[in-house]
Amino acid sequence: MIYDALIVGAGPAGSTAARVLARAGWSVGLIEKSVFPRRKVCGEFISATSLPLLTDPSIEREFLAHAGPEVRRVGLFARDVVLSSPMPRARNAAGGWGRALGRDKLDGILLDAGVRAGAKLWQPWKLAALRKSADGYICTIESDSNSRELAARIVIAANGSWERGPLSLAEAATHKPQDLLAFKALFKDSDLQPDVMPLLVFPGGYGGMVHTDGGRVSLSCCIRRDTLQQRRSASGNRRAAEAALRHIQSSCAGVRRALRRATLDQVWLSAGPIRPGVRDRYADGIFRVGNCAGEAHPIVAEGISMAMQSAALLCRLLIAGKAAGHQPAEIGSRYTAEWDHLFAPRIRASSLFATLAMSPSAAGLGLPLMKSFPGLLSLGAHLSGKTNQAYAVQ
Repeated sequence: MIYDALIVGAGPAGSTAARVLARAGWSVGLIEKSVFPRRKVCGEFISATSLPLLTDPSIEREFLAHAGPEVRRVGLFARDVVLSSPMPRARNAAGGWGRALGRDKLDGILLDAGVRAGAKLWQPWKLAALRKSADGYICTIESDSNSRELAARIVIAANGSWERGPLSLAEAATHKPQDLLAFKALFKDSDLQPDVMPLLVFPGGYGGMVHTDGGRVSLSCCIRRDTLQQRRSASGNRRAAEAALRHIQSSCAGVRRALRRATLDQVWLSAGPIRPGVRDRYADGIFRVGNCAGEAHPIVAEGISMAMQSAALLCRLLIAGKAAGHQPAEIGSRYTAEWDHLFAPRIRASSLFATLAMSPSAAGLGLPLMKSFPGLLSLGAHLSGKTNQAYAVQ
């Protein structure tokens, strides 16, 4: 069998692509090396702009049953400042608002929908080798001591930004003081108001909080490597996650208040260093979606939305291109151009926001302005992509 498309990675981007293409009648193979459910370092928020991608009845039912409350306000916790402002409405959300759902649940929901649509799942298998053939590609996959070869006309990389392997674009691992390391934890019994998603600004990093599934609050953050090392040394070489949390709490009164009665649920997760930026969206015959194509600073909470929307964008172009008889290179060129139009502004905005948040002078110069004009938070949410039109699944 020669698949029309072989997708590597079954996260939000890969599973969305598998579902859309399979529903359009394509033969799809979906490769995922991990066993689900799995926890991931992720802010967990899904913008209202992505709600059209969740309108499959089985997805929508499960999502609404488990996701946290609607996020109607964006906030800011920095020093003693606790601000909030209305979340701008998405143009296509039909009155809905963004919500958060843990990746251990979301990934399974999206994957199941892709399989029900007709995608063939290979899990847990990993891509071991890839070579071109007369009809497209021959992919060697491995699981334990087993090995198989799959043929595909096109290959879609949806396996994240730091995965190693035949499709990797990851840089060589070198430690730099300015590296951003990511942490994530869930808390029970938080006092965070249910409809607000605050941005956390603290020396050497940034983060966010949001109500997610199970009545819990998700706290995720990025902190510079040198800042983390300093905080660990100052606190008697505490564990990295604990040192990061203490640093955030000491810097943000809003976090202290929100977590004063809270208890940690499960262990901290960590990842990194993160590498925000634009990557090859199409190169050497390979299409890339999600973080493989480009990654925004998590400060804008657009990771899941960008992953799903980039997959839906590519699938729309692939389906139309196949019907018109276009070659992959033609589709790749169109995809790159439309991707840049839709997502590059979010990545640029996220870089600007992250730079400002981590600047030593940010608090002294920016906080008085934010206090006087809290509506700037709404503007920032708009610039980060919270109102952009998503590519709906037909």
